[in-house]
Amino acid sequence: AYAQHGHGKEALELCQQMQLNGMVPNKVSFVIILSACANLGALAEGKRIHASIVATGFDSDVIMGTALVNMYA
Repeated sequence: AYAQHGHGKEALELCQQMQLNGMVPNKVSFVIILSACANLGALAEGKRIHASIVATGFDSDVIMGTALVNMYA
């Protein structure tokens, strides 16, 4: 909800907290986080998230692929 309401920075911070606590975001969370990265122009963070997506095997998902293209565009 943070990223969808213009609070992308907070969404990224929350994602980092989740991952530091050993939680793995699901597909929906990753798509929203990529959107936040795109909106903020946070390419370095987006690349880090992309690596996490590949590690979880979610990179073959069509919706995820679209979110990745939008983030890198």
